[in-house]
Amino acid sequence: MDALCPVCQQVMTEVSGHYHCANCHGNYQQQANCPDCGKSLQVLKACGAVDYFCQQGHGLISKSRVRFSYLPAV
Repeated sequence: MDALCPVCQQVMTEVSGHYHCANCHGNYQQQANCPDCGKSLQVLKACGAVDYFCQQGHGLISKSRVRFSYLPAV
């Protein structure tokens, strides 16, 4: 799945832990959101696996259900 720029909708590239849009020169951080409540998910990394956990009571969320958004990098 390609990361699309939230400003110009062009495909972004991942660079040093953030995403960069070559078209509009924006830099963005990826945020994982719960598909059920829309709140930010806790990212759990262990042994090369990445899991997502909703602290609002929805428990573990499958990567295929996670909704990603892109926020301006600071």
